[in-house]
Amino acid sequence: MSKKIRIVIVEDHPIFRMGMKELLEQEKDMVVCGDAEDVTGAFDIINEQMPDLVIVDLSLKESNGIELVKEIHHQYHPMSSLVLSMHDESLHAERCIKAGAKGYIMKQEASESVVKAIRQIMSGNIYVSPRVMSTLLNKFQSRPDRSHESPLKCLTDRELEIFQHIGQGLPSKEIALQLNISVKTVGTYRERIKEKLSLRHGGELVRNAVIWFETGLYTP
Repeated sequence: MSKKIRIVIVEDHPIFRMGMKELLEQEKDMVVCGDAEDVTGAFDIINEQMPDLVIVDLSLKESNGIELVKEIHHQYHPMSSLVLSMHDESLHAERCIKAGAKGYIMKQEASESVVKAIRQIMSGNIYVSPRVMSTLLNKFQSRPDRSHESPLKCLTDRELEIFQHIGQGLPSKEIALQLNISVKTVGTYRERIKEKLSLRHGGELVRNAVIWFETGLYTP
């Protein structure tokens, strides 16, 4: 029998984590060797098990999954990562691939796509939806059409993370605690975000962040 693909799941929703484990272990060539609900627990289980692939939820408790993706890419080669997210792939998928992820799947499509994605990644390929692949391929053209890109693409990973926390209704003090930075630094990021998105004041920032977080749409 060929060696099984050893997988760690990092997901902060226990029911979803359990369902994903049951789904994967129905496959004869796959085994879930551990799971975690946050980045700290993820590093513990990764160092203990050294899996072939880590499935990472982009939004984790008190942390951002993309930072875990970056660390896996730089420190745990040839380990691969596959990102699951409830957020719009047009905004997040390219960021995750650039960070080192080998695949990106929307959560609502996970049950149909995750097994296929894992097999494709373990064969040395990247797995994204046809729409995202088309966007990535267009990057190689000299003048790709960017007329429909989200304005949020101008934000850095950290700025987008803070924008998301604002959309969740968190005050600057709570954001600072979660990200282990100062309240003043959060304020600096808020000003950068407002400038990049051409928002006039803090009220507009909060309103747009909440709408985006709740609907996935950014239409100022």
